[in-house]
Amino acid sequence: MQILPKLATGDRVAVLSPAFAAPAVAPALHDQAMTRLTELTGLIPVEYATTRELGATPEARAADVNAAFADPSIRAILATIGGDDQILVTSHLDARLAQADPKPFIGYSDNTNILNWLWALGIPGFYGGSTAVHLGPGSSVDDIHLRSLRAALVDGGEIELTEPGESEDVGRRWDDPLALTEHGDRTPTDAWSWAGPPVRVEGRTWGGCLEVIDELALADRVPTAEELEGVILIVETSEERPPASWVARWLRGLGERGLLAAVAGVMVARPPVSDFDFRPSAAESQALRNAQRDVAIETVRRYNPDAVICVGVPFGHTRPQWIVPYGGRIVLDGAQQKVFADYR
Repeated sequence: MQILPKLATGDRVAVLSPAFAAPAVAPALHDQAMTRLTELTGLIPVEYATTRELGATPEARAADVNAAFADPSIRAILATIGGDDQILVTSHLDARLAQADPKPFIGYSDNTNILNWLWALGIPGFYGGSTAVHLGPGSSVDDIHLRSLRAALVDGGEIELTEPGESEDVGRRWDDPLALTEHGDRTPTDAWSWAGPPVRVEGRTWGGCLEVIDELALADRVPTAEELEGVILIVETSEERPPASWVARWLRGLGERGLLAAVAGVMVARPPVSDFDFRPSAAESQALRNAQRDVAIETVRRYNPDAVICVGVPFGHTRPQWIVPYGGRIVLDGAQQKVFADYR
């Protein structure tokens, strides 16, 4: 896996919608995100033809990704949000362009598709981040998100990932004027759960959103067990709130494919368990999270009792969110129960 250079003040960053074009639905939030991106990083956002175009074809969205890799003045690519059909985009991407001028790609959820595609080319990226959820909404950008965004793009270095102490599953609705100034409803969080031997493991990461990994596996686009030997698997679930039984099935599939046995450790994100219409009580929310935690630990240990497992790290569909390396190095220290991410 390559080590990509960091960006400097004034460098240009492509802001693309290779899945869903959230800026077309929430332009004010997107504009605020663009302002914050420049103010907080010194980088210059550059939009492309489909960044604000709803319903753009996979070919058109892929053309924007290819154009961003082909432009030597673009030094990184940031996705506006996820979606649900990016698997149709990657078949139109030009590997030669990405290999000729590799640059970091930042996104999560459906952007697992592009991150996985780049991983296969030896090009690392970063899992997390969006303009529509993390940069634009609310009174400010969350501290852990900003620290990891700057580390990914500008600062580099190693950071201990810590629990921010609060979390929201959803923010304000995009059409609510308060979305520009207020976060969503946040609740206190618990300590992360650890399982496996009390040892320190480290490795480059692979994984992403389980719903997308399932789709990629059916399309035979996931790495082999040999390619994942010693990797830290990172997995999370989306705002669709899949039940624990689905998580168990997906992980069992990875286990039967030999992938779970190959990895050195597994990091599972805190899952969202509510949305605008489904509002469980605090006790019900905790039970849903505990159920997903339990099946994740049980299933990984069935296939790999030597794997170090950490569940609850906020790098997925909840906010605040850490952006974490994808293809870069993560340390799971089971003895000290600490997580470190290398943003080189």
